[in-house]
Amino acid sequence: MALARATVSSRALAKSLPLLRSLPQRSSAPLHSARALGVIRAFSALLSPPSKALVYEQQGAPDAVTRVVEVPPVLVKENDVCVRMLAAPINPSDINSIEGVYPVRPQVPAVGGREGVGEVHLVGSAVKDLSPGDWVIPSPLSFGTWQTYIVKDQSVWQKIDKNSPIEYAATISINPPTALRMLEDFTSVEPGDSIVQNGATSMVGRCLIQIAKSRGIHSINIIRDRAGSDEAKEALKKLGAEEVFTESQLEIKNVKSLLGDLKEPALGLNCVGGNAASLVMKFLRRGGTMVTYGGMSKKPITVSTSSFIFKDLSLRGFWLHNWMSSNDVTKCRRMIDHLLELVRDGKLKYETELVPFSDFHIALDKSLGKLGSHPKQVLKF
Repeated sequence: MALARATVSSRALAKSLPLLRSLPQRSSAPLHSARALGVIRAFSALLSPPSKALVYEQQGAPDAVTRVVEVPPVLVKENDVCVRMLAAPINPSDINSIEGVYPVRPQVPAVGGREGVGEVHLVGSAVKDLSPGDWVIPSPLSFGTWQTYIVKDQSVWQKIDKNSPIEYAATISINPPTALRMLEDFTSVEPGDSIVQNGATSMVGRCLIQIAKSRGIHSINIIRDRAGSDEAKEALKKLGAEEVFTESQLEIKNVKSLLGDLKEPALGLNCVGGNAASLVMKFLRRGGTMVTYGGMSKKPITVSTSSFIFKDLSLRGFWLHNWMSSNDVTKCRRMIDHLLELVRDGKLKYETELVPFSDFHIALDKSLGKLGSHPKQVLKF
């Protein structure tokens, strides 16, 4: 079956113009002849459905530089897959890309988004492993998921189980893998051991709690002092958190006195920085490792000399992009399948909010924090 291609690239559209011109302008055969109809059908099958895309033509404030544009149908290749997008989240990295401050970002003009789930609409004649109706995600991650139709080479797409809830399928490729990789890749953590983390109410934090619990690993969690902290503690404990402390509760000389029968953690996870990072290090046992994967407070990490000399702590960093770039696609896709299996088994849960694509500006404002605290915003197409 021939395939249609959707893209916002004007260059791609321009490539289709010569073929348009090559079609017979006037045919000596009757319009209804088999030859004429065959030409029309063959050409029309090479075009994608028209699409809508959320684009930005320059870097800047996301609420000022993004807009929805109509995308005309374009030509396709035999190895392409045309995907009708179902849902795509708004992640902090998406916002940073639009602002121009994320280390990896597309050239402008660009379509926003890197993560999402879609349904195969059409496949090229050389595509064998995907069929219309299949659910797919871009794997490895690919720019441009905030649009109704995407056409990319078949190698970009990973087929997933259609029994996966749409909001989880759309958000499975960044935050859950970050949690899993940090738990597995830096130090040996066995059943009965403990880990400690700040930013525990974040999506990565919630994933860490649940993945650790599924492996018999206890989690010690640090959250900010703010209104609703008691409710946040209860919510995290329902997910499987062993202990949850506010930062002010840990302003004591010996935080390890709060551990009770829990083992001193060998692994700490930091996404906040500043004092919250220091609190993570206080819990770590001698020879422990703190992994930093974010800096929400925008404050530096300060480490005492004694933490290096007497506790022999190690400080590491993690960026999922680097991990995916240095591992083969098969390993990445097995990881995604495993995480989606945890979701379907009820062992991995997190809160999201599905928002119609037509209300993207509301979802964007919520993601930017303009309307208070909200769950992860997921655009539904």
